[in-house]
Amino acid sequence: MSATVTRLQDVATRKAADASLQERAKLQDAFRAVRSETERRAAPLSPEDQVVQSMPDTSPTKWHRAHTTWFFEQFLLVPHLDGYPVFDKRFAYLFNSYYVAAGPRHDRPKRGLLTRPTTSEVASYRAHVDAAVERLIRDCDTATFARIAPLIKLGLNHEQQHQELLLTDILHAFAQNPSAPAYNANWRPPRVVIESGDVEIAETVQTIGHTGNGFHFDNEGPAHRELVGPVHVARSLVTNAEWLAFMKDGGYTRPELWLSDGWATVLAEGWNAPGYWKEIDGEWHALTLRGRQPIDLAAPVCHVSYYEADAFARWSGKALPSEAEWEVAAATSELADAYGVVWQWTRSSYSPYPGYVAPPGAIGEYNGKFMVNQMVLRGSSHATPDGHTRPTYRNFFNPPARWQFIGLRLSENV
Repeated sequence: MSATVTRLQDVATRKAADASLQERAKLQDAFRAVRSETERRAAPLSPEDQVVQSMPDTSPTKWHRAHTTWFFEQFLLVPHLDGYPVFDKRFAYLFNSYYVAAGPRHDRPKRGLLTRPTTSEVASYRAHVDAAVERLIRDCDTATFARIAPLIKLGLNHEQQHQELLLTDILHAFAQNPSAPAYNANWRPPRVVIESGDVEIAETVQTIGHTGNGFHFDNEGPAHRELVGPVHVARSLVTNAEWLAFMKDGGYTRPELWLSDGWATVLAEGWNAPGYWKEIDGEWHALTLRGRQPIDLAAPVCHVSYYEADAFARWSGKALPSEAEWEVAAATSELADAYGVVWQWTRSSYSPYPGYVAPPGAIGEYNGKFMVNQMVLRGSSHATPDGHTRPTYRNFFNPPARWQFIGLRLSENV
């Protein structure tokens, strides 16, 4: 072999090593940032705040902090870090959520009964796992890094989902408190843009779903072709002023506006306004992360269920957009507040895209097994962490759910 060839090979090897080091450093920085953000969001809460569970669909802050840590321990460290000492063998049972293949788990509605381990023990658990993950990223060989990098990215995006849930769940807990406490007295609502008119989409076949190499959840693919339009999608979100008009016109008392299940829910739950709204001395107020505040008429309505969104759309003589219509409209960059204000209901049921196959093993339980009896939301909310939004993101909840930061925009077929 000539000296020139040897030098070229050495240069190529050094470049590959440098690229690997850069990728490891980038992933380590992302890991630290996401893990720190969870702790930042939990910081305003007392130990008492962190243990409460106000309904079966919510989880205590302490549980969110521990579960996201268990995810890294269970799926990353135990299989891939030789000699890793599990922090506490009991935690696999206490902090598994719904991964049946990963073993038995504590009943979801009873998470609020876990006064032990304490919040300080959970903090120690997080520190123990964080140190091990950083060591694994730094020291593993190239082949192992190639295998674990996608798992770490999945774990980070999983934790970002729980960061939003941490806020929605504590707000629901505070809503049960007659004193209407504030999560953060300095919290401010997001700035919104109100634009008239619609995004007009002609009848066309469009590619729907994630394309490219960036991170995405498995339910965002495979990309496929769909017939979309003709349809007009409202540029702006539905506002509180518009919702009050719906209420004043008897929106919550007119069964002809509601789906059968929705009307049954209205009667059973006694709904007469969006979630967290309360009329005080003839004026409507809402509980926010800042505490109870007067309704801002210009702000987008928030904390409405799919049933309410559908009824409002019927009352308006319009409809909710399908998720494909929303995605195409968002791609034009003409939608006001598509991201960072409220999630937006679509009329699409949460089902697999053509050709979808869930990943093997317990990780395959992440999204696929929930593809029934739920509706798709698009966009993101003001509680969604930075870097966790994209046009193809498919959020999903049951039709009665309204404890999330959820609103709507309207569409109209033409």
